[in-house]
Amino acid sequence: MDMNDMKNDKLQIANQSLFLALALVDLDKKTRYYGTDVPIFHSEIHVIMAIAEHPGIHVGGLADILGVTKGAVSEILKKLERKALVTKEIDELNLSRYSLNLTEKGRTAHNNHLQYHAVLNSMVEEELNHASDQEIKFLSSFLSSFIHRIKFFEESFEE
Repeated sequence: MDMNDMKNDKLQIANQSLFLALALVDLDKKTRYYGTDVPIFHSEIHVIMAIAEHPGIHVGGLADILGVTKGAVSEILKKLERKALVTKEIDELNLSRYSLNLTEKGRTAHNNHLQYHAVLNSMVEEELNHASDQEIKFLSSFLSSFIHRIKFFEESFEE
């Protein structure tokens, strides 16, 4: 392989990496029903996931986990309550805050969201079925390093 071929291959990998990232973002941003009768938006399913992983959590704790403001969480929770996916009850240990839990419909959405991720994970596993241990180690190392560099780039680019 000559230098031009290698440079073209590397450019093609760079372009494919960007295309993959954009395709995954587009896929993740789609509104889905997750086995319920209501549309569930990207931000909403991640709130549902956090509540499923931390039953009884309060708004402040949820905001901390998600890295957003309490106000943002409260707005999403209003929508999730209207859709009958989440319940908000006064916390018996601290009467000034609410305890959050999923309804049965919310648990259905969460379980179907987990299934959605399992399907995506199995797609990756299928693509790697014929890869050698060395190829898998390389790809894992490459992706970890690339993610780290992208995060560093994002931080430094904003300055």
